[in-house]
Amino acid sequence: MASMFSRERQDRRDNADFVIIGIAVSALLILAAFGNYYLEALKEHLLRLGADNSGLVIGLLLLNVALTIYGVRRYSDVRREVIERTAAERRAQTLASTDPLTGFFNRRALGDAIEDLLLTAAQKRRAVATMIIDLDGFKTINDVHGHLTGDNLLRATADIVQKALPVGAAGGRIGGDEFAVAFPFDPDRATAVEATADYIVERLGKPFDLAGVHTHVSASVGIARSDHDCGSVDALLRRADIAMHAAKKLGRSRYVWFDGSMERELQSRNAIEAGLRRGIPDGEFLPYFEQQIDLVSGSLHGFEMLARWQHPERGIVLPDEFIGVAEECGLIGDLSMSVMRQAFEEARGWDPQLTLSVNISPSQLKDPWLAQKLLKLLVETGFSAERLEVEITESSLFENLGLAQSIIGSLKNQGIRIALDDFGTGYSSLAHLRALPFDRIKIDRSFVSSINDNPESAAIVTAITRLAESLHLAVTAEGIEDELIEARLRSIGSYKGQGWMFGRPMPADAVRRLLAERNLLPVRRGEEPQRRRMNNRDRTRRTR
Repeated sequence: MASMFSRERQDRRDNADFVIIGIAVSALLILAAFGNYYLEALKEHLLRLGADNSGLVIGLLLLNVALTIYGVRRYSDVRREVIERTAAERRAQTLASTDPLTGFFNRRALGDAIEDLLLTAAQKRRAVATMIIDLDGFKTINDVHGHLTGDNLLRATADIVQKALPVGAAGGRIGGDEFAVAFPFDPDRATAVEATADYIVERLGKPFDLAGVHTHVSASVGIARSDHDCGSVDALLRRADIAMHAAKKLGRSRYVWFDGSMERELQSRNAIEAGLRRGIPDGEFLPYFEQQIDLVSGSLHGFEMLARWQHPERGIVLPDEFIGVAEECGLIGDLSMSVMRQAFEEARGWDPQLTLSVNISPSQLKDPWLAQKLLKLLVETGFSAERLEVEITESSLFENLGLAQSIIGSLKNQGIRIALDDFGTGYSSLAHLRALPFDRIKIDRSFVSSINDNPESAAIVTAITRLAESLHLAVTAEGIEDELIEARLRSIGSYKGQGWMFGRPMPADAVRRLLAERNLLPVRRGEEPQRRRMNNRDRTRRTR
């Protein structure tokens, strides 16, 4: 509607200019047609008065000619000014409504165009499909080949999208590497929309030759339709954007139609993010502790720290629901440090022989100050670095191995032990085990829990154990759920183990009670020392 109003204002200005020109032309024509008549009449009147007024007549004639010439020139000037002003206004309107790089509409003008399409489609009982197209890997092209190549890629993308669109479609560039298009379609023939999206995805997935630079990207496309309770421009663009992000999560290089579950998932995700931003400073995230047992002696070796969310309405929330969101919104560092601080302060009061394992996310391993932050936290809480074991997943090593080496080296220099977590599930190579000073390998629970049912799992566990022995690395087996699994592991090698057989993760007060029963809490000053500790292995068996 905004574009319609601007066109009406432009038409009114043009009409006013044409009125002025018309008046000027009419005046000249009247002067030319009747000027001589009035001059002759004036001459006859003067002659009747008996005076020789030839000079006056000549003067009047010259004045007539001068006025005519002035009128013609003024008409020419006005006409030229009108033409120049109209062209300037059109240029300004074009610059205000289009993207200068691709020639597509900008976001504001595209919104006006989609609104016009919605009005027209409603009158013809048709629907409007809106797509948002995002280039996967565009930032890498800019970083590697420069912004000139990036601009050439955007122009090439705009050409491909323009060729794919049906007649009457509107297209715009609404972000750095993000395009949006809209066009009417028959609600009973959505396959036509899918054919357009499929062409765009397929064509943008082919290599580009951009002025001698060979590049390759892909496209993620989200589609929304106006006839599914979505009759406004903002709603169409928002739903298409949600569907586009769903396409990225599904692996990119594809198109996805919007459905209601995506919006509910987004609302849930936003609620979790809001809860994180509120709950971290409010202390809602707490450490829970899972026992780690020496399978040879049966004694308690230490605990692994796990995060839990004490939600004010939902109660205890498991990390699967909030860790991914914390990583996406950049809060994983604050969350981890908050929970680790509580865990260090709690573990400081345990028997000094008990260790504490903590997990570091891939996002945290990108922080060059991670080692300094951890060491600062140890100093502030008074927890010994020699009792801490930091667990790093395989996948976190690939993005920046050099930075990972630096961080791990700094931690090792302070006496902190390093474990490679979930070994066997990622893409670690033997070179990583040689390049990084790991102290321990943790075998993923997916192999351990199926060791008695799946010969391949048993073979993998055995192979990892022999590899660790040859490299003089300790081994922890996760996912020990029953005595049969424990017995099988003990027959293969020496492990530290953890799993529900030894108890579920527990809060700090439950850990204190457990340690008090086993005399694994330091003796308080003034109390009689108690050295009659129960056999730790027997007590562990009793609690299963």
